[in-house]
Amino acid sequence: MKLLVVAMSESIHTARWLENIADNGWEIHLFPSVDLGIVHPKFRNVYVYHSIYGNVKNKEAKNRGLNVLSSLLAKTLRFLIKYLSPSYREFQLANLIRKIKPDLIHSMETQHSGYLVSNVRSSFFSSDFPLWLHTNWGSDIYLFGRLKAHQAKIRILLGQCQYYSCETERDRQLAFECGFKGIAMPVFPNTGGFDLTNVRSLSSGCLPSERKKIMLKGYQGWAGRALCGIRALSLVKDILAGYEIVVYSVQKDSGVDIALELFEYDTGIKTSIIPSESTHEDILKLHGESRISIGLSISDAISTSMLEAMVMGSFPVQSWTAATTEWFDEGIGGISVPPEDPQVIAEALRKALADDTLVDNAMQINNKTIVERADKNLLKQKTIALYTAVLESKGKNAWVTKY
Repeated sequence: MKLLVVAMSESIHTARWLENIADNGWEIHLFPSVDLGIVHPKFRNVYVYHSIYGNVKNKEAKNRGLNVLSSLLAKTLRFLIKYLSPSYREFQLANLIRKIKPDLIHSMETQHSGYLVSNVRSSFFSSDFPLWLHTNWGSDIYLFGRLKAHQAKIRILLGQCQYYSCETERDRQLAFECGFKGIAMPVFPNTGGFDLTNVRSLSSGCLPSERKKIMLKGYQGWAGRALCGIRALSLVKDILAGYEIVVYSVQKDSGVDIALELFEYDTGIKTSIIPSESTHEDILKLHGESRISIGLSISDAISTSMLEAMVMGSFPVQSWTAATTEWFDEGIGGISVPPEDPQVIAEALRKALADDTLVDNAMQINNKTIVERADKNLLKQKTIALYTAVLESKGKNAWVTKY
């Protein structure tokens, strides 16, 4: 198969997805939907089409484009090209499609990749354009589908592609409500899954009830609501003696660092911010040392951090915007909360802090769920089967149930 993926080349999610098919003998081409001249270090056995690039560190990827050797010079030239020709990537993608004639185009993520392919699709005759599979990421439809500036674009895109995939049944249904009339693929995580052998080697070996850390995802911005999490923690400060609050993924100038410092000053409870250069294994290990992991966002698909908590035995207190009911039974495997209500979040924390049996039993239940639904080897098979089924059906409504 000759596969053209349009996606963010710097994204760990893109890298993990492509890693699952890197050794399958297919010819894989990646067109970065955001032209940054960056290639994730996990990429291998893939052609990557930049416009202009400089010092790309990943030598396993087959980089294409104008190599000017300097990343700074490349950035400057890309800026000038975009200024002079805002649609230059559309022209480049259209030319690439005509040149390599892929069997399938796969756009991963909507607002950059999907819109880009949609604009290019409009310049082709229907008979000349390859089969198109579009994959929803995170908030692509759940949030943006309710915004006036995006509704028409999403409807046009979903009216053009023959195939659609996503992580949640919620987003699958939303696609049909937004005008999709093609073939919806089976629902499973976009993250590539977990290497369970490696994950278990990172475990602290302690039951959740014995752990004295609480993890908080530090995103605060258009979607993340870490400040609500800090406020909720302040409301349960009376039962946090001996605990440490560990915050990760803190963005610069978000105010989370200041709020956390004030929280520690006012309560005397130890806090720490995990450095941005920490590895994925570092974060997993900390989940494995935590009793509770808090993730709050006004929109998401499957929260990757929620799955990380589940695989490491930390009890998830997760905003209900992350389709939590598709992954755990409420009040058993975790607790769903509104992302912007500190009082309700605090009530959930009190329950998880007071009930040792709850958090210990949740670890066993969630581990079974992860093994059955998020094992890397399993998702690798599902990914290969997905592409195979798309090519076999050739755009016709003939989905083979064995896949």
